[in-house]
Amino acid sequence: MQSTASLFRLLNEFIVLLLGALLVLLATSHRVALPARTGMWVGLGAALILWGLRTGMRPEPKSSSEHAAIRGGSLILVGLMIIAVPLVPMHYEPLLLALAGGVLVLRGLLGSVLLVRTSS
Repeated sequence: MQSTASLFRLLNEFIVLLLGALLVLLATSHRVALPARTGMWVGLGAALILWGLRTGMRPEPKSSSEHAAIRGGSLILVGLMIIAVPLVPMHYEPLLLALAGGVLVLRGLLGSVLLVRTSS
């Protein structure tokens, strides 16, 4: 039987998976346009990078250190991709968003597998 905390973590990983799938869907349907203020993209990317660094530096038990590394690394990688969106030519923007979504989907899947494996 899983505890309430592990079920909540599993729900969080599922939400991250859905967010990644939404990014992939938006990128493939070409319904995303670069906002006029590119500072918003850079700010969002910087916030994701800082969040990932904070997640990676937080002391974790030895059993969940690989899960923390996946969480932190994925946020840093997605943050770097989001910062790169206003810097690349316009026809590469959907590709970067789809890659960022793919990273989040993989993080959701890997995180869920690790949570289920460690709680069993």
